[in-house]
Amino acid sequence: MSWEQGININNVSTIICGSRVFLGVGAIEKVDFIAEELKAKNVTSVLVMTGKAAYAKTGAWDYVTKAFDKHGIGYVLYNKVQPNPETQQVDEAVSEAKAAGCDAVLAIGGGSPIDAGKSAAILLANPDKSCQELYEMKFNATEAVPFVAINLTHGTGSEANRFAVVTIPEKNYKPAIAYDCIYPFYSIDDPALMASLPAHQTTYVTVDAVNHVVEAATTVLNNPFSITLGNEVITLIAKYLPIVLENPNDLEARYFLTYAAMIAGTSFDNGLLHYTHALEHPLSGIKPELAHGLGLAVLLPAIIKVIYPATSTILADLLAPVVPDLTADAADAEKAANGMRAWLGTVGIKETLTDIGFTKDDVPELVRLAFETPGLAGLLGCAPVTCDKKIVEAIYLDSF
Repeated sequence: MSWEQGININNVSTIICGSRVFLGVGAIEKVDFIAEELKAKNVTSVLVMTGKAAYAKTGAWDYVTKAFDKHGIGYVLYNKVQPNPETQQVDEAVSEAKAAGCDAVLAIGGGSPIDAGKSAAILLANPDKSCQELYEMKFNATEAVPFVAINLTHGTGSEANRFAVVTIPEKNYKPAIAYDCIYPFYSIDDPALMASLPAHQTTYVTVDAVNHVVEAATTVLNNPFSITLGNEVITLIAKYLPIVLENPNDLEARYFLTYAAMIAGTSFDNGLLHYTHALEHPLSGIKPELAHGLGLAVLLPAIIKVIYPATSTILADLLAPVVPDLTADAADAEKAANGMRAWLGTVGIKETLTDIGFTKDDVPELVRLAFETPGLAGLLGCAPVTCDKKIVEAIYLDSF
């Protein structure tokens, strides 16, 4: 038995590697080269999208301002991006950028600033549009100003792909978009910038990468590239996450977690996603304070149980580093789910939906949002088993 048996060779795949990423300790120094490249593209002023503190505490901001000053590039700093960013924040930043004549965007942070930055890059190239229009899919984005990402977490993979997520708070929608125009012009993955990540954030962002490959390897659009990347991701995370939790300053371990997250982002850029992300977005759409990776972790065991019978040849290999001795027998679904739950417990995640503030009375609304939030139907359509409201309801209920 091997994962090759889970491939439909009649699926014609498009293999995508759309971003240029500088990976390694000290990669932040490449921002000088990036500024030079932006100047060569006639960029005069950059909108910098970031959160309130990490951009400065990590030292990244010092490198950025030095490079911009050296190459004569102006900038507008918008440091109000929150976890699970919202449409009005992006619109506010874009308004400030328009007033200053910004013609490029640079994001410093994890997935939230990077996704907000990608969104701003589209809106600066489409000045008559709003962020809500973008995330309600009211126009097709084909243009964006140059976008650069300096990544501060090893989780989302957004620095390496064409996806972005921003919340529409008044509707509890957390849609996802994917456009070729928001592949980063350049990205920086410097593990030294991530050494100060708290333990819980380290775990949550890394579990996001786990979910990316569990989904990308098992969608109906999977391909050998998404699966082989996924196998490497789980192997690296199983080895290096415990090391980083023991010693946050171990830069070798951080390096391999950063690499794993980056290739996980590439994996789902190719294989796409399905249940876990489609069902988590309603959770953090309702509760923006919920860490995305924690929401994913709560749902993952129940989803593995549902999809295992249809994807056992792939998942038995993929999950082997964290759930050993799985077979292609559909009867191993419960074992796979329980094994994943046990592994999550070893890295400190033991919560259920109850623990993160939901009750069973919330399930109908969660199901509604999973099917009505713009963009999520496309993910549900990629699931390896036929998706309907009954299955989604069962997954939520099994996660209490």
